[in-house]
Amino acid sequence: MAKTKLQSVGIRMEYYQPRTGGRLLALENVDLSVEEGEFVTIVGPSGCGKTTFINIADGLLKPTAGKILLDGKEVTGPGHDRAMVFQDPCLLPWRTVFKNVIYGLECRGQAGAAEKERALSFVKLVGLDGFEDHYPHELSGGMQQRCNLARALTVDPEILIMDEPFAALDAQTREIMQLELLRIWREAKKTVLFITHQINEAIYLADRVIIFCARPGKVKDILRVDIPRPRPLAVKRDKRFLEYEDSLWNQIEEEVKKTMLADRVVRDINV
Repeated sequence: MAKTKLQSVGIRMEYYQPRTGGRLLALENVDLSVEEGEFVTIVGPSGCGKTTFINIADGLLKPTAGKILLDGKEVTGPGHDRAMVFQDPCLLPWRTVFKNVIYGLECRGQAGAAEKERALSFVKLVGLDGFEDHYPHELSGGMQQRCNLARALTVDPEILIMDEPFAALDAQTREIMQLELLRIWREAKKTVLFITHQINEAIYLADRVIIFCARPGKVKDILRVDIPRPRPLAVKRDKRFLEYEDSLWNQIEEEVKKTMLADRVVRDINV
């Protein structure tokens, strides 16, 4: 029986809006779980609270109600058991690839010979061996994200949380990075929670796709992706894959229309 790595129980998040004095309900009663070693993606219309949710999961935000459990223990703030990979690689420009990768361990006071060897192993795993002494400005966007990923893996988190890490990449690089991420995930044996707006990316990467509804965000549906691994990029043209894509898009389209209708009502009220 699979072990639950991360669990969201009744997560609710409200934001106070100083200008209007009102409150914005971003998330309402979010219940979901991620199993150990699983790759789970979250999709939904813009503004549905996906990023808010993973910021809560990472301990960067405190929910209004509910809780996040990691290995059965409540998350109360940031911790070494989680690592976040953002859209922007956020590399330190004055540090080399290797120095960026080992930065998290240095912050913990763990930069001995064994830790340096571990960092080098992840530099190699993400395909940056030979670039250890290069600076971020000497790397392509895809290489910078590889460095970012190696840095996250080097601290050995229990779960890797990724917020649209390929959004800024060109289409071709993004495809290759998806393929590479699955290879790295398979070899590193990590649990991954991944946010994306791109439907075919969500399907290609995931064991399960969690669909959020329009704000306030909550789980609308969960799609299990029964496509064998390893998955070549060509699988995106297979009939089964396209059926998943159509099903997922129909659900997202329904939520986008709800959002557009709600925005139109608000505009009409304010006219």
